[in-house]
Amino acid sequence: MLDPLTSSTVLLVLAGLAAFAVAYVAIKIAIKLAVRIGIVAAVVLAGLYTAGVTDLSFLPFF
Repeated sequence: MLDPLTSSTVLLVLAGLAAFAVAYVAIKIAIKLAVRIGIVAAVVLAGLYTAGVTDLSFLPFF
């Protein structure tokens, strides 16, 4: 009676669904975080431009 529940095929399908759900949630969180960081970066750069700081050589990656 419990044989279908303990078969490896069902367990593999459930593991696949769980992995898909975890990846989906992680991607949603990553996209939200990237959008927020992009907005903050745009605001900071707009503020620097408004203040007249156009030479960004003080930053380590410029």
